[in-house]
Amino acid sequence: MRIVIIEDEPLTAEDLAETLQQADAGVEIEAILSSVKNAISYFQKHDFPDLIFSDIQLGDGLSFEVFKAVPTSTPVVFCTAYDVYALEAFKANGIDYVLKPFTVTSISNTLQKYKKLRDSFSQTNTSFKNILDLFENKLTQKRSSILVYQRDKIIPLAVSDIALASIENQLTRVHSFGGGSYVVNHTLDELENILSAGFFRANRQHLISHKAVKEVSQYFGRKLHIALTIPFPDEVLVSKVKSPLFLEWLASH
Repeated sequence: MRIVIIEDEPLTAEDLAETLQQADAGVEIEAILSSVKNAISYFQKHDFPDLIFSDIQLGDGLSFEVFKAVPTSTPVVFCTAYDVYALEAFKANGIDYVLKPFTVTSISNTLQKYKKLRDSFSQTNTSFKNILDLFENKLTQKRSSILVYQRDKIIPLAVSDIALASIENQLTRVHSFGGGSYVVNHTLDELENILSAGFFRANRQHLISHKAVKEVSQYFGRKLHIALTIPFPDEVLVSKVKSPLFLEWLASH
């Protein structure tokens, strides 16, 4: 079974590839694509595989844009941390999904479903226009605040006051421009989907506001080091793979 993965987090992509091969020894990973642009270019030059596993929100857009640009009847499984609203949209459009974090069991179930249904897949191209419009509308609906927790209090914190979100001791914490640090009841993946395009997922541990970027410098291994406008004890680095996307985001906001 030939599979292509579309995922902009290298560690997540590697984890998914390993999980797929653990779930089915016959899986062959043909390519791992890290952006909408790369995926469109790849599929314009190569035959489609048997199955595609794709993240939804990539550094340069939504992955639905790929399948609008290069329509295909190849089934697509989306790996997502989106909320119930989004998952209902998948059900309505007959598209399969796997919730993050995925497991060997969840991936195995998806592969079994694919094998059971592959002979009945329609040869007509699947239209992603409606679901792309739905997600774009969802992403442009900016929240004005999120709820944060401090001792026994629940406090609304304005999104405009958020400088940085990070994972610390398995908890998601947001840091405000005013110097506050608060635990939130969201994963970093969920915050990435909730907050506006003015935030960038620098790596697996950090989600930063454009307003919090003081300056950027070159780092070892062609990574980028982000200096923040607020005090923060940890280094915030952008990988070599995501660096071009980060610089494009930095210049466009």
